[in-house]
Amino acid sequence: MSTATTDITYNYKVVKQFAIMTVVWGIVGMALGVLIAAQLVWPAVNLDLPFTHFGRLRPLHTNAVIFGFGGSALFASSYYIVQRTCQARLVSDGLAAATFWGWQLVLVAAVITLPQGLTSTKEYAELEWPIDILITVVWVLYAVVFFGTIMKRKTPHIYVANWFLGAFIVTVAVLHIGNNLAIPVSAFKSYSIYSGVTDAMMQWWWGHNAVGFFLTAGFLGMMYYFVPKQAGRPVYSYRLSIVHFWALIATYVWAGGHHLHYSALPDWAQTAGMIMSLILLAPSWGGMINGMMTLSGAWHRLRTDPILRFLVVSLSFYGMSTFEGPMMSIKTVNALSHNTDWTIGHVHSGALGWVAMISIGAV
Repeated sequence: MSTATTDITYNYKVVKQFAIMTVVWGIVGMALGVLIAAQLVWPAVNLDLPFTHFGRLRPLHTNAVIFGFGGSALFASSYYIVQRTCQARLVSDGLAAATFWGWQLVLVAAVITLPQGLTSTKEYAELEWPIDILITVVWVLYAVVFFGTIMKRKTPHIYVANWFLGAFIVTVAVLHIGNNLAIPVSAFKSYSIYSGVTDAMMQWWWGHNAVGFFLTAGFLGMMYYFVPKQAGRPVYSYRLSIVHFWALIATYVWAGGHHLHYSALPDWAQTAGMIMSLILLAPSWGGMINGMMTLSGAWHRLRTDPILRFLVVSLSFYGMSTFEGPMMSIKTVNALSHNTDWTIGHVHSGALGWVAMISIGAV
């Protein structure tokens, strides 16, 4: 190792803060999940109160898990990975700290507003307009810290994990702003600028790409750093990682229409969503295979390495849930699966199997 790399002191403080909050929001979000699951079996657990009703706690559960647990894991790991792979300290400690406190403020605001029924009613985008503006500010600061660190990198090469993390940051920004454009009518009430079918289309362009970029591209960035690192092996195929990257981001943004089969969405748009979802199997499995094959020659380490077990299980679930998703997007299959617990099972195999397992391994 050159002396240049040994002199760098990285900012691990913000990484540790986000890592701790990953655990905290994981506990909060999953405990809420257990509670609302119990409400489906024993309605008395709703307590006959508006604040503890399933309809108000369910969005709090999804927001706490996706943006609290998953989001904190992404902030922590992206700040860690970008420093290590660029051999450069975060471009601004102050801005990094602002993203931490800003993101926690967003989550606390969700805990306060959602049980009160203050909601935009858009799935995974329920938070009302003042909180949406705060999210946007925090996200812009996040982009400045991340891309600013890449710009001051000591290495000529931008490692593939940073491609995935960068795509996740940029695309989530576009999706969030596009879907949440609204006209405020009071301090915590607004109406979407879109109407009817257009609103539904915009919502699932966001909703499915929250899955595609927040819960997939970002965590693939995590996978491409921690799997080779923990296995002590190079990535199986660097070429596959780049092909898989471009194929994934070119395809994912089209898939949201599959949430609106047999709805008022024009038939061509439903079919386009289905076809793109089927094509999506290829880049998804390209990433899964690349991760699994990275373990060639290191499989024996699973006997003794619990971290590697979490990472391998996460890849297995990634492969399974990204087979299930394209299959469920087929119109004839969707006619059977829609409005059943299969949909919820599919989401949870992705969230608990892929996102949570890789986050636990990374943490």
